[in-house]
Amino acid sequence: QVQLVESGGGLVQTGGSLRLSCAASGFSLDRYAIGWFRQAPGKEREGVSCIRGSAGSTYYADSVKGRFTISRDNAKNPVYLQMNSLKPEDTAVYYCAAVRLGNMCYSTSVVTYWGQGTQVTVSS
Repeated sequence: QVQLVESGGGLVQTGGSLRLSCAASGFSLDRYAIGWFRQAPGKEREGVSCIRGSAGSTYYADSVKGRFTISRDNAKNPVYLQMNSLKPEDTAVYYCAAVRLGNMCYSTSVVTYWGQGTQVTVSS
């Protein structure tokens, strides 16, 4: 059974930090990139960051570059998203997702598996 389980969301003040974790099971991580997406109220879901391949190449949306860092353990699992210098506009439900290698790992249209999401709220 495929599972992507996020944890680490919560409420934080502007400028604070959170670390999200994504634990994957039920499929081969050698064939998938793992990405973080988010969806704010009234907005479309968007790609935030992803990590892929044996070399662990990464992608970041412009809005989070320099503030968020994606990483993973040597076993490629779990995948973490360290979020620093958080802003109110980072408030959203954050989803972990698996994207088959060869696809754009930050595109919602090619996601194969989704996690259930974790709420991140940044207060001003």
